[in-house]
Amino acid sequence: MAPDPWFSTYDSTCQIAQEIAEKVQQRNQYERNGENTTKLTVTIRALLQKLKEKIALLKDLLLRAVATHQITQLEGDRRQNLLDDLVTRERLLLASFKNEGAEPDIIRSSLMTGGAKRGAPNPWLLEEPEETRGLGFDEIRQQQQKIIQEQDAGLDALSSIISRQKQMGQEIGNELDEQNEIIDDLANLVENTDEKLRAETRRVNLVDRKSTSCGSELPSFPQRLSEARQQVSLKEAGPRSLWWQTRE
Repeated sequence: MAPDPWFSTYDSTCQIAQEIAEKVQQRNQYERNGENTTKLTVTIRALLQKLKEKIALLKDLLLRAVATHQITQLEGDRRQNLLDDLVTRERLLLASFKNEGAEPDIIRSSLMTGGAKRGAPNPWLLEEPEETRGLGFDEIRQQQQKIIQEQDAGLDALSSIISRQKQMGQEIGNELDEQNEIIDDLANLVENTDEKLRAETRRVNLVDRKSTSCGSELPSFPQRLSEARQQVSLKEAGPRSLWWQTRE
């Protein structure tokens, strides 16, 4: 795996800061002994300028990594803390170089450690997180890659859940469409049945009106029955009535 350019630059920047601390300590010793410090002063000025440029490069690399989502937000915050520490050390070194105030304790402690080494705790990191304390840059990069992989797995699981929910939503939508079609068919059937019912009602009303008008012109059924009985009685009594009339 290719080394992370940010950590490579950070490592070299820490080494420059360590070298400046050593040079400042040496210059101060020369001044106390009355020796010439011109050469050391020029060297320290050049190193301070180089340190400033490296810090600016670290800021630019961090902004790009965060903007392009190459690192997580947590990793971005951690790197920003490391960068802030470097900026603080730069100010301390500059103040010590200009003999402004007492010599910082960080310079003496860094000299006692024998300099910063890859894989060993960096003396410039006063508040390094517990999870990365004692780790080398390669190990930190591996830890970062592991975190990113875990986040990718979580995102994949979330994407799968969202896809299933989307599919369920589509199926529910299709079922609703089918139910709406059934409801529309029932509505049309009810409307047709209602129209037929109204038509039959009109026909019944028409037949009823015709029956009523015809019944007022013809004799009622009891009257026709009475007339039929009279006619039958006359037919039966007709011959005997004629015999009596002949005898008389």
